[in-house]
Amino acid sequence: MPRLKTLLTLCRVSNLPTVWMNILCAAALAGALIDHPGGLALVLIAVSAFYAAGMSFNDYCDRHWDAERQPFRPIPSGRIGARTALRITLGLFALGFVCLYLAPHPRAPLAGAALVGVILLYDWLHKRHWATVGLMALTRLGVYLVAAVALTGEIPALVWLVGALQGLYTLAVTAVARWENHRIRPYPFPVIPWMIAAMGLLDGLVLAIALHPAWLLAGVAVTLLTRLSQRYVRGD
Repeated sequence: MPRLKTLLTLCRVSNLPTVWMNILCAAALAGALIDHPGGLALVLIAVSAFYAAGMSFNDYCDRHWDAERQPFRPIPSGRIGARTALRITLGLFALGFVCLYLAPHPRAPLAGAALVGVILLYDWLHKRHWATVGLMALTRLGVYLVAAVALTGEIPALVWLVGALQGLYTLAVTAVARWENHRIRPYPFPVIPWMIAAMGLLDGLVLAIALHPAWLLAGVAVTLLTRLSQRYVRGD
């Protein structure tokens, strides 16, 4: 049985606060933050499971590449087997779909299936062509869309807007990360972890402008929580 920290590292759980903030942002902009507390909890669990499954499957697909370039990863380091990682992936995806099936709107599983399809495509293809960074951006946009559909059955324009902004930001993070991979030496400053953590701040800024200034404090809190979590579990 793999150690808990190995499982957390495989699934990049330190970045989950940014996903939770994405969901809260979509729910708030869709007017469903208070109306469906149970449904919101289900969406939080479902999309968190999808995110963790995507990270696990990413390591499974990259295991041979990582063995040469990033041997510290859980699979090439021998801390977890490839088949175990695949079983974890399937189990988390299944959990996500069960939660979406129980979500307030019946379209939730369909929206979830679209998101999972993009996740799988990215994980399978991202080491083969640079253009797959667009798929990575779509996965982050998909978090907002799944949350809105699962809770209300609709996607308000503001949800599309903030999701698109976060998608563009994700493109920037991915581009900077790929540039670092081609450098002889990594950046002297943890650029990528901070950029990932700042995703929560972007949501906070949008909500502070659109709804209430107090949301900015939530964005700052999520950013700091993510960064602190990354000190225990790598998020890149």
